[in-house]
Amino acid sequence: MEAHHRKVDLSNDALLRALAREPTDRTPVWLMRQAGRYLPEYNAARARAGSFLALARSPALATEVTLQPLERFALDAAILFSDILLLPDAMGLGLYFTEGEGPRFERPLRDEVAVRALAAPDPALELGYVLDAVRELRRALAGRVPLIGFSGSPYTLACYMVEGCGSDDWPALKTMLYSRPQLLHRLLEINARAVTDYLNAQIEAGVQAVMLFDTWGGTLAHADYETFSLAYSRRVLAGLAKMREGRRVPSILYTKGGGAWLEAMAASGCDAIGLDAATDPASARRAAAGRVALQGNLDSAALLAPPEQVRAAVRRVLDAFGGAPGHVFNLGHGVLPRTPVESVAALVDEVRAYSRMLRSS
Repeated sequence: MEAHHRKVDLSNDALLRALAREPTDRTPVWLMRQAGRYLPEYNAARARAGSFLALARSPALATEVTLQPLERFALDAAILFSDILLLPDAMGLGLYFTEGEGPRFERPLRDEVAVRALAAPDPALELGYVLDAVRELRRALAGRVPLIGFSGSPYTLACYMVEGCGSDDWPALKTMLYSRPQLLHRLLEINARAVTDYLNAQIEAGVQAVMLFDTWGGTLAHADYETFSLAYSRRVLAGLAKMREGRRVPSILYTKGGGAWLEAMAASGCDAIGLDAATDPASARRAAAGRVALQGNLDSAALLAPPEQVRAAVRRVLDAFGGAPGHVFNLGHGVLPRTPVESVAALVDEVRAYSRMLRSS
């Protein structure tokens, strides 16, 4: 029987069951950016690699750092160590990192000629190192926990591709949106195709859930979110492979600052909505109305407090979501670089212990 028809045994499938809104004996937990600079072993691996990009482009090192948090903490998922900007880099924009300044593109998209020349890459050819890392990780995990793959959303990728670097207010992108909306739509159509192909290639290589990071969708004007962000995320979600290895491959849609559009997100075709820390869990539960699972949403900065305060903050989040099926514990955004390792240990331990107690009471 072919591999993608065979049901693969997972010794811990709590994440996949929670994303399917099935009962679990406790709330599963994983963290955005759980492999990162707060871990000394990550910093050592990055130093060995010589740069962040060299780390991300090496299947062996990407596998090593993906597994690092699982050696320390009883997490319920591994998330592929990678970067959302590797996809636009594969589209020819020339990604580089400047110390202290973050990611930049050598060739940002500022005019019609550049946008018209853009094409969705073949993931097997242009991003084969990512797919190799997925395959290596599946072998190394050996069914311990599921592996999550991800991509930036079409809109979030467009922000960087037009701006050429990170920004708080995205002036170049917003100028294109208001003065040349059709040009931006053209870019978003290409991105939607590229993201769909890329995530499907990750699924084929072995990821067992996928997450769409719409990090900058929340910076759009209210009426523009549907038009320029959600419409294209929906296209991606509709085009994803839904089954592999005999079980559903769930999708998580995360829009930072997306609290105003929860009902629309719940109807987007995703299996779960990722929630930022500003979103009220009760509002999210009402918007989800049992149609999708919810993931989140402890403030990342809460982990800068001592362990006892971290535990109290975890309990407040779990109480707010309640014990009903369909909640995955996570942060509202990624782990901050100066987070103490002991705080992450306290978070994971408290989620496991307190959520189990909530279920049994």
